[in-house]
Amino acid sequence: MAVQDSKKKIINRLRTLKGHISGIEKMIEDGKECEEILIQIAAIKSSIHKIGTIIVEEHALECLLKEETDEPMDKEKVKKVIKTLINYAK
Repeated sequence: MAVQDSKKKIINRLRTLKGHISGIEKMIEDGKECEEILIQIAAIKSSIHKIGTIIVEEHALECLLKEETDEPMDKEKVKKVIKTLINYAK
């Protein structure tokens, strides 16, 4: 996936997320049932996770596959990508 396509996909997901958050605000103002609100919150959590996954994937691909030489991959760069993945997974 091209970087521009990824950016567009992420931006669209973030805009959708904003709409969901506004919807939850309205649900709370309207006194909707807790169960309905929690279902929407779970959907938002899932959406945030998906956005993070897309960003982590792009970061890893960009850092690890952008090598233009036949040189061995820089050990520090690999460590940095692994640290990013671990921090995201927490």
